[in-house]
Amino acid sequence: MSVQASKLQVEQFPCLNDNYGTPDHLLMTSCAGLTAAIDTPELKPYLHVLERKGWKLDYILNTHHHFDHAGCNLELKKSTGCKASEIVGPKGEKDKIPGIDIAVDQGDTFDFGAKKIHVLNVGGHTHGHIAYFLPEENCAFVGDSLFALGCGRLFEGTFPQMYDSLQRLASLPDDTVLYCAHEYTMSNAKFALSVEPGNPMLQKRFEQIKKLREVGNPTVPSLLSEEKATNPFLRTSSPEIRNSLKLSPDAKDVEVFAAIRKAKDNF
Repeated sequence: MSVQASKLQVEQFPCLNDNYGTPDHLLMTSCAGLTAAIDTPELKPYLHVLERKGWKLDYILNTHHHFDHAGCNLELKKSTGCKASEIVGPKGEKDKIPGIDIAVDQGDTFDFGAKKIHVLNVGGHTHGHIAYFLPEENCAFVGDSLFALGCGRLFEGTFPQMYDSLQRLASLPDDTVLYCAHEYTMSNAKFALSVEPGNPMLQKRFEQIKKLREVGNPTVPSLLSEEKATNPFLRTSSPEIRNSLKLSPDAKDVEVFAAIRKAKDNF
């Protein structure tokens, strides 16, 4: 699937079982003719898209160190024959990112042609997980931090760390287009309905997701405004969610987040 966002073109394609080709799954290019792979879960789909589009690989932008996000870094760089291609990744995980050339963290920016990419620290799924935000294009590549109707499991981070990371993403403009890394939306939707069944916007979104998946269409990307209205991990103040999880109305938001994450882990 190809998405045109102003002068930025995003090519989204499936990788592995449920990943997408550059945020775990996709490729993007600017009007300056630069192309970046967002994560590298699998080699052949990337090479196929590069050949089909006639693109030359310039950057690999890793969100975190997991193999299904950085495992094909060196193979992809070598196979494209682009000696100038640079691998960018999280500073907090630079020792775990194969072939990293540029290590970045919260507050860093770098040029992608005429575009400016802002780096956000969204640790929690892994300690140093980062996201890439392009404010001029109103889009963000968020890896495994925030999913459509979900968030990443906490393999390395803490609940407060992950909560703060999601709040950092939630503070972006509401019209930000979010590209996450996995097609987990249907299972996430079923869980979301289990804790907030009375949310009419969630009910409507669930029906839309069913229709998309019945014909094999992706549910990614999504809008941040949509996530804030329906994603339980961004709705810790919801009275219905608190009641569903038997939490006090006075419970701190981070405590509610932890309870939601634990409930999803056991769903």
